[in-house]
Amino acid sequence: MHDAAAMDNFRPLQTRDVAMSFARGLSVARIATVAIVAAVGLPQRVRSQASAADSYPARCGAGGVAADRAGYIPLPRGEVFCPLIADPKAIRSFVSYQRGNEKDLATDIGAVGIADQFPFFRAGATRPGNGVQLGVAGAVFAQFDLGTASYDLLNADYMIGLPLTFRAGWFSGRARLYHQSSHLGDEFLLRTNPPKRENLSFESLELLASVDVSALRLYGGGESFVRRDPVDLPGRLWHGGAELRPRGTFNFGSVAIGRIIVAADTKVVRDTTTRTGVSVRAGFEFGRPREAEVGSRRWSLLAEYYDGPSPYGQFHRDKVQLTGLGFYFTL
Repeated sequence: MHDAAAMDNFRPLQTRDVAMSFARGLSVARIATVAIVAAVGLPQRVRSQASAADSYPARCGAGGVAADRAGYIPLPRGEVFCPLIADPKAIRSFVSYQRGNEKDLATDIGAVGIADQFPFFRAGATRPGNGVQLGVAGAVFAQFDLGTASYDLLNADYMIGLPLTFRAGWFSGRARLYHQSSHLGDEFLLRTNPPKRENLSFESLELLASVDVSALRLYGGGESFVRRDPVDLPGRLWHGGAELRPRGTFNFGSVAIGRIIVAADTKVVRDTTTRTGVSVRAGFEFGRPREAEVGSRRWSLLAEYYDGPSPYGQFHRDKVQLTGLGFYFTL
């Protein structure tokens, strides 16, 4: 991963090595997710909904209203591509506590993100939730050392992009050109023996395809970096994952409904060696008890685990292992 890998003397990706590493990453993620599901168990008050309105896009909050079924829709409501649950760089707002290793980064980390996206238009919407949509999306991700008196800022990543998304029933995808720049915190730089600061910034072209199979979602694709600073960053990245959003929900009366969600995300790059980052998240997602035509804003409480190259820009050359608990929401 571009902001999560040690990147010296880049060599082109070798398909066989990448495939083997990718398979190993998915195997680890599969074992972890099964264990989490078994530990959490299913709530007692579960109700099954099998209607067409309870498709995977409806459960993830993507979709549109019946009035938005036309050839061209300016400033549409809703999304057509479900956000990625376990991707550390997904465009979502969140507050998370993470436990790490002081030798790698910090022992107690507070990670926050503020993100939003705005669609310009949707075309080819033959039915609600389908079509091709273009918009703008931006985010700021920051990490703080909670073990210091002033909660020192460790790193901040700034992202801005133009996502072109589409959906045709169970098949969806995203093409995105985006920019990222990363910066160390001032207090962190004033420490004794601080790490060397890099002028880390790049533009990347991402392509992802996604399929919905009942409660399961599978996605895969990659990125090609069109400009890199420093120049020894890898030129490509492979990205894939799986998500599980069951139809069954548990009811909190007029307050909310919730469901269990589980997801695993894997990214692979190769420089002097093949490096794999695996992110696993599982927990509960909540929404409105009675949905309108456009799905309500969602919030979730997720246990999280990450192993691999650091997903935080200025520390992309370090390998880290993080566990934590996060509160995720949409603006």
